[in-house]
Amino acid sequence: MNRRISRQRSERGITLIEVLIAIVVMTTGILALGRLIPAATHGQVSDKLLTQASGYAQQKVEDLQVLTWSDPALTDGRHPAGTANEVLGTIGSWQRHYDVSTLASPLDNLRKITVTVEWIYPDLRSDTAITYVRR
Repeated sequence: MNRRISRQRSERGITLIEVLIAIVVMTTGILALGRLIPAATHGQVSDKLLTQASGYAQQKVEDLQVLTWSDPALTDGRHPAGTANEVLGTIGSWQRHYDVSTLASPLDNLRKITVTVEWIYPDLRSDTAITYVRR
């Protein structure tokens, strides 16, 4: 008789509590995974924008490197002057400016050019490229 009772107990199946615990554990895992997807998407968009900004900065650096020493675009100061920016992109979401400074002696035959590209995603971001041109 004892054998028959123990067999019946082992064949009873899963209890309701075990099912509820399994549901809670699976739900927690799914919710955690759901929070990772937007973070990964945000990272991809942010990286894409940084790559595009680097391209805009590098493009300006290459344009400036071919100019002659006496070109007005290579005079000391901020270009465009003041707080103006060169607006880039189809929706004007990129702004670019560059600063030129002649180095002190004995390196006064060099000018440092710093190109800065700014954009907003989701807050203000910027990328900077620096190069030197010589006389």
